Amino acid sequence: MFAPSEDRAPVSDPARPLGLGSTAQAPRWRNPFRHLPAVRAAVQVGYVLFLAFVGWRFARFFAEVQGGGPVTTARPSAVEAFLPISALVGLKRWVATSFWDEVHPAGLTILVAAIVASLVARKGFCAWVCPVGAILRALEWVGKRTLWRRRGFLHVPRPLDLALSSLKYLLLAFFAWQVLVAMPVDGIEGFLGSPFNLAADAKMLLFFTRPTGTVLAVLGALVVLSLVVKHAWCRWLCPYGALLGVASFLSPQHVRRDPATCNDCRACTRACPVEIPVHARLRVLSTECTGCMSCVAACTVPDCLGVTRQGRRALSPWLVPAGALGVMLGAWAVARAGGFWETSVPVEAFRWAYRALGL
Repeated sequence: MFAPSEDRAPVSDPARPLGLGSTAQAPRWRNPFRHLPAVRAAVQVGYVLFLAFVGWRFARFFAEVQGGGPVTTARPSAVEAFLPISALVGLKRWVATSFWDEVHPAGLTILVAAIVASLVARKGFCAWVCPVGAILRALEWVGKRTLWRRRGFLHVPRPLDLALSSLKYLLLAFFAWQVLVAMPVDGIEGFLGSPFNLAADAKMLLFFTRPTGTVLAVLGALVVLSLVVKHAWCRWLCPYGALLGVASFLSPQHVRRDPATCNDCRACTRACPVEIPVHARLRVLSTECTGCMSCVAACTVPDCLGVTRQGRRALSPWLVPAGALGVMLGAWAVARAGGFWETSVPVEAFRWAYRALGL
């Protein structure tokens, strides 16, 4: 969306004479970080499969609670990753009272971990963990091999792209105002214990398993849009990504380009899922950068793109996913060990909430 201090620089002259009378050609350079996209894909697929398993387990739990009999399936806490609004409410309560959310503690843990990961390693959560990002990457792959086989994706003019990106920041501002400013602490206490919040996970399950015609139409439109424009949801509409983008602006890690070695091939810009003009930047400080490192993996010359420092002094791009994944897994381990992962709500309270909402 915005990058007020992002450095711009003219790209260097691509002509590089080998010397008078020389006909020798340098051996072809192979990017040592070319495997980053494949590793990222493996991590994303792993998270999608894990969350699919979590959804299946929760569906069994929900069915058993609805049935009124004994509940033998444990409620998977990771399902709370799909409850960002509840987590935001819990975050305000934690800041105001120092009490962790007892209803959806894993959701609050995941939100705090994602923010910390963005402070450490850009929007690494979006690029390496988020299942929506994985699905949009799959749609990008389909689009490249169907609609755009003979040419690149539809290019959105930069001014229009920035204007559309502001939509997710407006959504973020709306939710932040409603929860962090307008909602009093007493109101938060009432909300967290309400049937609506207790049953938020079940309502999210039904959103996916029993979608209305309107929901199917909106999801279908987003799928079509994502086949035409790379990662349209992430770029223009996701308020969660907007929040992490604001946090990532403070991250010490960022992609840096060395104009002295750049050959202006623009492979980095073509590889960027959010179409940041990496080839024209000295430092990529944009809040839209997800830390996917696709630009670094696509670079065609040595010592051109690196992390934080320039040229041979650059940090390894592997530090970005390592930082993001390390924070997420570390937060889970600390929460499990400290008792801040599993809900303290008994099964009968969930059953009461589901029945109160007619689920």
